[in-house]
Amino acid sequence: QVQVVESGGGLVQAGGSLRLSCTASGLTFADYAMGWFRQVPGKEREVVSCINWDGISTYYADSVKGRFTISKDNAKNTLYLQMNSLKPEDTAMYYCAAITGWGMRATKFRHPWGQGTPVTVSS
Repeated sequence: QVQVVESGGGLVQAGGSLRLSCTASGLTFADYAMGWFRQVPGKEREVVSCINWDGISTYYADSVKGRFTISKDNAKNTLYLQMNSLKPEDTAMYYCAAITGWGMRATKFRHPWGQGTPVTVSS
């Protein structure tokens, strides 16, 4: 049974930074492309960023390009999202997942979503 755990969210003022982390049991990150998603109540979950299995290729949604950096440490089985210059519109619940597809068309692989980690950016 795969269990994904996201952490690192919190309350931050606009312009601030947060670093999200994601670990999982039953899922070897080195075997998969991984992605960060976010969801605001009442809206669909959207792709924020993707990274391929070896950490070389990355994708960023236009809304976060230049501000967010995705990385993964396969030895630690951990995925990261460094978020800088945060804006109130970044406020959302953030989730990580192994993915199929890429970019805007990335979708979660066959494992349950984690609980997510909340990010709130105050203006």
